[in-house]
Amino acid sequence: MRGYREPVAVTSRYIFAMLQSDRIRLRPVVSDDIDAMVRIRTTPEVWARWMGEDVEADVREAIELEDLHYLAIEDPDGTVIGGIQWEAETDPDHRHAGIDIYLDPSVHGQGICTEAVRMLANYLFVEVGHHRITIDPSADNAAAIRCYEKVGFKPVGIIRQAERGPDGSWHDGLLMDLLVEDLAATEDPGDR
Repeated sequence: MRGYREPVAVTSRYIFAMLQSDRIRLRPVVSDDIDAMVRIRTTPEVWARWMGEDVEADVREAIELEDLHYLAIEDPDGTVIGGIQWEAETDPDHRHAGIDIYLDPSVHGQGICTEAVRMLANYLFVEVGHHRITIDPSADNAAAIRCYEKVGFKPVGIIRQAERGPDGSWHDGLLMDLLVEDLAATEDPGDR
C-alpha cells in the first residue's frame, strides 16, 4: 500500500475518474454501461447471488444514487466485465466503507475479483481515508470468501438469515472486514 492519510469528506460519487492496472480498469458506471451490466447481472451465476425482479431498473437506480459509488470493471480492451460498488458510513464514530462486487462468469477464476477488490480497498484507505472496510458474502460462497481472504479480509461472524435466496428461503451471510494493516500485509512487494 502506498500510504494512508487522515479521512477526507466524501462529497461526490465521482471522487475519481479511474483506477487502472495492467489487467483491469475501474471507473464510474455511466448510462452506456447499462446493457452490459444487465447482461452480466442476469447470468445464472450472478443472478443467484444478486437477484432482482427488474435488474435494469436496479442498475439505473444504482447509477443515480448519491451515496453509492458504482464502478464498472473493464478489461484492457474496454469491455465491461463486472461491477464493484462502495458506500460509506459517515458518522465519525463508526466511519467505514462497505463494498460489493460481481463479475461476468467468463472471467471467474482468473484473479480479477482479488485484483479489483485490492485496488478499490487501497483507494478507500489511501485516498478516501477509511481505516476499515466490510463485505458480506453469502456464507456458502466459498469462491468469494477465498477471494476476499487473499486481499486480507478476516471473518467477523455469521449474519443469520441475512438474505433471501432464489428459492425464497433465507440464507446466512458472512460478515468480513479489512483494516489498513491487513491490506498492507497481503500486498506484493512489487505493488509498493
